[in-house]
Amino acid sequence: MNGFRKCLLATIVAIALPAAQASASTFDGAWNVRISSSSDTCGNGSTVSIGINNGQIASSNAMVTASGRVADAGSINVTLSTGIKRAVGFGRLSGTSGSGTWRGTMCTGTWTAERM
Repeated sequence: MNGFRKCLLATIVAIALPAAQASASTFDGAWNVRISSSSDTCGNGSTVSIGINNGQIASSNAMVTASGRVADAGSINVTLSTGIKRAVGFGRLSGTSGSGTWRGTMCTGTWTAERM
């Protein structure tokens, strides 16, 4: 019986591990994020390139620091910083696109993303 339990556990791990790895990397790759502001005083928007690796977010631009996480289901939480400015964004990725909202100290707006 003990050998059967070990075999069953090994089988479950062998099946679950690749499934977990596949879902974590669903959104991995390079993304272009278009940021729009709800106020003219905050600018008319910009585009930032980010990378996602194993669900972790990083910027591919030396001028903008990006950090955050994408969950397996696509919900995203990201922080963008440049100098003393900082914005926090929330939303969802699905397939090759995504959208959400962001807020900073004095500004708010929306964002859309496309996989490159």
